Amino acid sequence: MYGLIDGNNFFVSCERVFDPKLEGKPVAVLSNNDGCCVSRSNEFKALKIPMGTPYFQLKPMIAEYGLILKSSNYELYGDLSRRVIAVLGTFSPDVEQYSIDEAFIGVTMTDPDELFEFGRKVRATILKWVGIPCGVGVAPSKTLAKSANHIGKKEPSGVFVMPSDPSPILDSLPVSEVWGVGRKLAPKLERIGIRTAGQLARTDEKFLLERFSVTLGRTARELRGESVIGPEDPEKLSGSITCSRSFGRPVVDFEELTQSVSTYTAKAAEKLRREDQTASGVNVYFIYYPEYAPDPLPGGWSSTTIMFESPSASTGAMISQILPRLKKIFIPGRRYKKSGVMFFGLEPASNLQPDLFADPAKLEKERRLSAALDNINRRFGRGTVFHLAEGLKKPWAMRRELLTPCCTTRWDELPLVK
Repeated sequence: MYGLIDGNNFFVSCERVFDPKLEGKPVAVLSNNDGCCVSRSNEFKALKIPMGTPYFQLKPMIAEYGLILKSSNYELYGDLSRRVIAVLGTFSPDVEQYSIDEAFIGVTMTDPDELFEFGRKVRATILKWVGIPCGVGVAPSKTLAKSANHIGKKEPSGVFVMPSDPSPILDSLPVSEVWGVGRKLAPKLERIGIRTAGQLARTDEKFLLERFSVTLGRTARELRGESVIGPEDPEKLSGSITCSRSFGRPVVDFEELTQSVSTYTAKAAEKLRREDQTASGVNVYFIYYPEYAPDPLPGGWSSTTIMFESPSASTGAMISQILPRLKKIFIPGRRYKKSGVMFFGLEPASNLQPDLFADPAKLEKERRLSAALDNINRRFGRGTVFHLAEGLKKPWAMRRELLTPCCTTRWDELPLVK
C-alpha cells in the first residue's frame, strides 16, 4: 500500500507557521519577481480569484478584500519541506519525495480502519511537529493514492483510504484529474469517449499502447489497483545542472550580467559538490528584450560554450574561466531580461582521471576552499560567504518586495519571542 502526503496550500501554510495572524485570512504567495499568485489559501480561493492572476490585477483588490500577498520564500519552504520528510521517515523506512510539498510512503498494513488511523496519526504529527496541515490518501497504487489524497483534503479528517472497489469513485472523477494524464492528453481521450478515470481503467491496455503510449497504459493498470510505477532512484545523479533567473528589472550593464552569471555558477557548483560530481563544461546564455523605438529590433538570445581546462566543481575555478568569455556574447545597448548557465559532461568526482599536467597542490587548495565555503554556509546560512564576482548589492536580482524572513535558515532572521 502507498500513502501520499500532500501539504495543503503549501507555500501559504509555510508562511502561516511563523505568522499565526495569517490564519483565516485570504493569503497568496507570488511567483518569481512577484509576477502572479502561485499558492492560495482557502479563504483566497473562496473569493474566486484564479491561480495565476497577475500581481498588478491583485493590487486594486487588496483594500477591498483584505488580501495579503507574499513573495516566494523558497529557502523557508525548502527547509520546512525537509522537516516534513524527516517526520515521514519516523513512520516508514520507504519515503519517496515527489515534489516540494508531496511524498509517497510505503505502508505495510492492509486493514482499512488501521490505515485510516495511521493516516490520521501521520497528519497530526506533521501538524504538531512542523505546523503544516496535510492531506493523506492511501491506496494500493501511486495513481490511486493521488486520487485518494485529492478526496482526503476535502474530508474533515483530512484522510481518505481508497476502498477495495474504487469503481464508483473513479466513475465520478474526470479523466483530466488523473495523475499522469494532463491537460493536453485529456481532450484526446474525451474525444474517443474516455471521460472519467473509471472509463480509462476499463479501457483495453493494448488499445492504449497502440493509440497513445506505454505511460498511459501503465496509468490504466494503476487505476485498476496494480502497482507498476516504481520508485525514483534517490541515488541517481543529475545528467546536467541548470541555474537561471529572470532579472527584477531590465539589465543593460555588462558588470551586472557578469555578477548574475557568477551567482548562478556558484549555485550550480554547490549542487555539483553536494552530488560529488564534476562538470566538463558549461553553456552560458543571455536573453534580451525586443525593442520598438527608435528602430524595431527582435528579442533573442546569445550564448557561448566553455570547456574547462579540466573537469571541476570549484566555484572559483569555473568563474575564472567563464567571465573572460562573456564579452563575446554581450551586445551593447540591448536590455537583458535573463541569464543562465547549464553545466554538462557531469561525472562522479571519484571517477575523475587526473590531468597529467595539472598542479595537485592547486587542485587540493581549490577542493579545501570549496569545502570550507560549503561548511560555513551550511552552518550560518546560504550566502554568508561568497565570491566577490557575485556582487554585493545585486540590483539585478529577482524582485521580491513582499519577502518574509528566512526564519529557520538564517541566524539574523530567527524569530524573536517576546
